[in-house]
Amino acid sequence: MKVYLDNAATTPMQPQVLDLMTKVMRETHGNPSSIHQAGRKARTIIEDARKRVAGHLKASTGEIFFTSSATESNNMIIHCSVRDLAVKRIISSPTEHPCVLNSLKSVASLFDVEIDFLKVDGRGNINLEELDQKLHKDTKTLVSLMHGNNEIGTMIDLQAVSDMCVKHDALLHTDAVQSVGKYPIDLSKTKVNFLSASGHKIYGPKGIGMMYINNDNNIEAYIQGGGQERKMRSGTENVYGIAGFAEALDWLVENREMHLNKVESLRRHFKGKVAEKGLDIHYNGNQDKNYLSNILSLCIPKSEKSDLIVFNLDIHGICASAGSACSSGVEHDSHVLAAIDAPQDRKTLRLSISHHNTEEEMDYVAEKLATLI
Repeated sequence: MKVYLDNAATTPMQPQVLDLMTKVMRETHGNPSSIHQAGRKARTIIEDARKRVAGHLKASTGEIFFTSSATESNNMIIHCSVRDLAVKRIISSPTEHPCVLNSLKSVASLFDVEIDFLKVDGRGNINLEELDQKLHKDTKTLVSLMHGNNEIGTMIDLQAVSDMCVKHDALLHTDAVQSVGKYPIDLSKTKVNFLSASGHKIYGPKGIGMMYINNDNNIEAYIQGGGQERKMRSGTENVYGIAGFAEALDWLVENREMHLNKVESLRRHFKGKVAEKGLDIHYNGNQDKNYLSNILSLCIPKSEKSDLIVFNLDIHGICASAGSACSSGVEHDSHVLAAIDAPQDRKTLRLSISHHNTEEEMDYVAEKLATLI
């Protein structure tokens, strides 16, 4: 049996997304910056996609910009907030995605900016009281916190964090790669200054991302060139990727309830099967509330077989990961697990579920795990 449980790394494209992208590649070859008919046709596709993405986030079309990835979006947001908005302090957490953590290191080496990390508890939760205390300082501050953690699934209370930033006149950036489409985000009610997302996490294509920049925040381009994306992100637009991103988001939002119910049901089923088999498995991250339903981080005992758990599962046709898949395929100690003080005598396995998975597949994974633990 072949089982794909690495959807937090990348999701398979929905058939209608692939069909649309193929159609755009076949029929729309004009450069969207050209004023002739072929160029205008490409431009129309981009602007229609922008309008649909903005609608799902309850944002204005002028606040949506397409990029190559959420990594690019996060880099631009962090660097430009310091360069252009006089940010002198950034508050973040040690469990952020590497593209955020490395951007923080970079910006600290280039500008006079203080980087301040919140503590997280054993489940990866920040302490809102600590954030409140840190925001009391009279310094222009950006708070950068991911909405849902890509390794352990723990989610922040975005509304509570937003309210606190508004209270202290701080800027808020959230990496929403794992949550966009899967969970409702209403930017007309929840004030966020910057937000990033990526196509290949929402059943769309790789190589396309987006960023939301609130109209109140006037930053300048990070990548210089021909002035595409309203002079905010130069480079000829990835027309078919943008079309695929919007189509995937349309599908996910329209089918959100089905998707959430399915992955939640499979999550419960798997955990029940593990308990039934009496397997010595603990779970990292929140399990009762404020969690991404599709991510299960398993803490398993070390053994000769579990030391190579990902490879051993792969032999049985099961695709999973030891943590995230964002470090060029190199397995190493996870900064997220270190931050939550995960037990050193255990190994971690991440299973990330989609609506494509079945109970039979989850049973198969539980059975194979039983032979490896």
